[in-house]
Amino acid sequence: MVKARSRTARAGTERARTARAFRPGGARAARLPLAATALVAAGGLVATVAAGCSDGAGAAPKITTTARAGIAPTPPAKGAYFGAWVPPAVGGAATRSPSSTASGSPADGASGTASGTPSAGPTGKDADKPGMAPVAAFERDMGRQLDIVQSYRGWKSDFPTGLDSSVVNSNRYLLLTWAGADTKEIVQGKYDALIRARAKAIKATGKPVFLRWSRDMDRSSVKDRVHSPADFIAAWKHLRQIFTAEKVDNVAWVWCPSARGFGAPNAGAFYPGDDQVDWICADAPPGADYEYRDLSETLKLFMQWARNRHKPIMIAEFGVPKSYGQRRAEWLRAATKTLEDPQVKAVVYFDSDEQAEDARDKRRAYAVTGDTHAVSALRELATTPYFNPRNLPVTSGG
Repeated sequence: MVKARSRTARAGTERARTARAFRPGGARAARLPLAATALVAAGGLVATVAAGCSDGAGAAPKITTTARAGIAPTPPAKGAYFGAWVPPAVGGAATRSPSSTASGSPADGASGTASGTPSAGPTGKDADKPGMAPVAAFERDMGRQLDIVQSYRGWKSDFPTGLDSSVVNSNRYLLLTWAGADTKEIVQGKYDALIRARAKAIKATGKPVFLRWSRDMDRSSVKDRVHSPADFIAAWKHLRQIFTAEKVDNVAWVWCPSARGFGAPNAGAFYPGDDQVDWICADAPPGADYEYRDLSETLKLFMQWARNRHKPIMIAEFGVPKSYGQRRAEWLRAATKTLEDPQVKAVVYFDSDEQAEDARDKRRAYAVTGDTHAVSALRELATTPYFNPRNLPVTSGG
């Protein structure tokens, strides 16, 4: 989503996103919200959610996932989870760092998993917990608590710490976006000890965690470490083998290229296979080369590809540029209709300006803070019953 920056800036971004990427949620026995617990297939390992027809797109496939219902994050029976990436506060101001670095990971973030009855309303109750003040402020604007909080971690970053722990120990799902590394070195076993340590750390949380590893692997800017689709797939399977060996079953694996990669590049070539992926995903910025572009156009080719996969869809990074001015609210209301698709089961707003090259770069600035009309339109999306499948309490925003 972001242009290449200096190596220093990239490292700073990775650290920031990494910090907010991981949330512990408690003991493994903790229940997922009822809306998140799908029907379980006879084997007890595959969750299935019936999907209907989407406007103008034909019938969405029956949704299945290899994630274990009640242990790992599974799709809500109806509707879609609503989440966000909210940059950490530094000196009272949000950190601004590139979201797509050469190592494939933004700044630090956090997101959490839900267990049992919702306990944190949109009152800012968790604002005093490490890293949670910006999230609580965003939730007050939205008039509800988030289902998902996204966090970004560098490849060698430890987790969970700070915000990660705050999210995991709250009634929110953690979407941990973990940076990639050289795929050939991964397959050769160079990082086995590191991968095993991260697997154990996730397992120790005992809470359902979304794991989005090496997202945007289709971008040309990361080809030096990704190498080829075959190399990426081999590395993905290597990670999963180690997690399986460590008996980590509280993770839902989220495969997430860029939506743009389904145009001229062939993002689908990086798909590891239905038996290797729990959620399919796309990062969907409108693109700085467009004066104005609806989300439906950005997602069109990805959604066409996704219809052939019986998997729940997550849109993990979408946002409306500040350059759209007074049309931002219009864009968000149109996006709401696009995302009310029976196969889309989670949407995560990118509430940040960190991708902007400077203060004048409005085409890569997506934070709605301070834009009354945009906040109102995004709140409409967040409080629409479709995007509140856990029926969390809703208050007037502002």
